[in-house]
Amino acid sequence: MNLFLLTLMLLNKTSITISSPAFSNNGNIPAQYTCEGKNINPAIQIGTVPKETKSLTLIVDDPDADKGVITHWVAWNIDPATSKIEENSKPGIQGKNEKGELGYMGPCPATGMHHYYFKVYALDKKLDLKAGASKAEVLNAINGHILAEGELVGLYQKKQ
Repeated sequence: MNLFLLTLMLLNKTSITISSPAFSNNGNIPAQYTCEGKNINPAIQIGTVPKETKSLTLIVDDPDADKGVITHWVAWNIDPATSKIEENSKPGIQGKNEKGELGYMGPCPATGMHHYYFKVYALDKKLDLKAGASKAEVLNAINGHILAEGELVGLYQKKQ
C-alpha cells in the first residue's frame, strides 16, 4: 500500500484520544516496558470511537531505526467497546513483530533516543486475517475502512 495514499486517507478521519497511565504523549516510556525491563506492553487507554466502529486495530512502530521502520506490535479485531488495553495483554488477534513473534516487542534501540508510535484505528469492519499477519498485510486490509484514528508517541533510549 502506498504510504502517501494512506496518509491522505487519514487526514480526513476523526481523531481518537489515545493515552497511557505509564507515560505522557512525547514522554519517556518506563524501562519495565522495554528490553531492559519486563518487556511487557504498557496499558493504553482509548477514547470514544465512532458508533459505526466494528473493530479496532493497534500498530506500534519505531521509524528511527537505522534499518528502517521497526514493527513492535500489531493487533486487530479488538472489540470496539475496548476503552483500555491492559498492561501485559494480548488484545484481539496478534500479528508478527520485527522478530517474527506474535505480540508486543518492547523498545530496544541500539543507539540514541527513538520515538515509538502507538496507533489505534477504528474500522468499519472486522479484518479477515489470520494470526501472524504482518504490518503491511494489516495496513493493506484497513485501506478504505478507517473511520477514526489516534496516536500516542513514547520516547526511549537504552540506559546500558
